[in-house]
Amino acid sequence: MNGAPTLQDLFDTLPQRGTLRWIGLRPGRREPMSAVDEAVLATDVGLVGDRYAGSSGTRQVTLLQYEHVDTIASLLGGPVTAFDLRRNLLVSGINLLALKNRRFSLGEAVLEHTGACHPCSRMEKTLGAGGYNAVRGHGGITARVLRGGRIATGDALAMLLEQR
Repeated sequence: MNGAPTLQDLFDTLPQRGTLRWIGLRPGRREPMSAVDEAVLATDVGLVGDRYAGSSGTRQVTLLQYEHVDTIASLLGGPVTAFDLRRNLLVSGINLLALKNRRFSLGEAVLEHTGACHPCSRMEKTLGAGGYNAVRGHGGITARVLRGGRIATGDALAMLLEQR
């Protein structure tokens, strides 16, 4: 880089690596989530054991920034857990929005960012009045599995330089 970095240079610079802190499976619609220490991500399936497994499309896996759980709790003035937010993976130490239009590795798997994970109206019932708005902007991202593999808490998440 000569001179000031371009916007693309800035997008391509993400030296931080995230850490997978929590894995949650949603066995069925409106059923309680189960936390597991390891899971399998499968191409064209998503997170094995999750209710969305086997669904084609762009929302095979949902990821939330671990640091945002405390932010949401602060906005609501009370405790919030990963179970309440119903996302599959909580990752700390990396800005998940920096993965927009990117591929990233997690454990043995490779995923591709597919969009924002907006809150649903269920957040109001689960978290109480204002729950929906507390999660807005902090709902995480969705991803599709490009290469399957085992993931476990403690695994690193890193951006890959190849783009879509």
